[in-house]
Amino acid sequence: MRPPLSPMLATLSASVPSGTDWVHEVKWDGMRVILEAKGGALTVTSRTGRDVTVAYPELAPLAGLYDDMVLDGELVALVDGRPSFAGLTERMHVTGARRASTLAATRPVTLMAFDLLRLLGQDLTSHPWTARRRLLEQLDLDGPRWQVPPTYDDGEGLLSATADQGLEGIVAKRRSSPYSPGRRSPDWVKLPHRDTESVVIGGWRPEVGGRLLGAVLVGVPGPEGWDFVGRVGAGLAGRAGASMLTRLRPLERADPPFATTVPREDARGTTWVEPEVVIDVASLGRASGRLRQPSFVRVRSDLTATDLRETSDG
Repeated sequence: MRPPLSPMLATLSASVPSGTDWVHEVKWDGMRVILEAKGGALTVTSRTGRDVTVAYPELAPLAGLYDDMVLDGELVALVDGRPSFAGLTERMHVTGARRASTLAATRPVTLMAFDLLRLLGQDLTSHPWTARRRLLEQLDLDGPRWQVPPTYDDGEGLLSATADQGLEGIVAKRRSSPYSPGRRSPDWVKLPHRDTESVVIGGWRPEVGGRLLGAVLVGVPGPEGWDFVGRVGAGLAGRAGASMLTRLRPLERADPPFATTVPREDARGTTWVEPEVVIDVASLGRASGRLRQPSFVRVRSDLTATDLRETSDG
């Protein structure tokens, strides 16, 4: 049975919430999942609602721990003890059991379980975070491929420590907060170290004098549709560009998908695509509506264009 819940989402914050009402966790650079163990079977569902159970056979023993349990957490690929999103990418799209079994042995994932949504038939989503966390810690989920990471009272200290260790950032949670499935709540706030932004691709341009992908044209949700915010070429050389082009070829269309005007110098030579592929870009912010010195970070296989619109709408 597919887990009936969508994950609760955090809002972006520029400062760490202070006071005893808040608790702080490491923000893991991985793939958000909901896991349901029921009747000896395990179902793993991605943030976008996709059943990805077959891709992660190393998690199957979780089904035997409790007859009925729903967890929220992050799948991470640990490389030298640190989460590597690049290391996780190869696992995300596996649909064959044999391939998944091979990768589980050579590139295993670890579940960082940080919330408990149901246990032995009892829905816990209306309970405060403190109650859910207390039960989660009592489950003794300390296995070879899963763990319950610690929480911290000192948010500023954790933010500094995660920066020093090259981790993604922190998430602060209000201790009294219920679990709000599918909602981006102010009771959870995230503070990433990387200045990244999720955007949708609306077109691509070839390298100068070549056929390979040289840059993508990207946009963000606006009042009338997708607002064009610039070209991204850095980080798309070689294999990354070839892989991106494979994703974009089947999405080609005749006209720009952007609601705002694309300058002639950007539109020249562009192949337009349906706005479906979401990527993260790092930049120095925006100037005159355009990203400053943007560079490609990664494809967000866990996000859809619809997710971006819903986030923009609050």
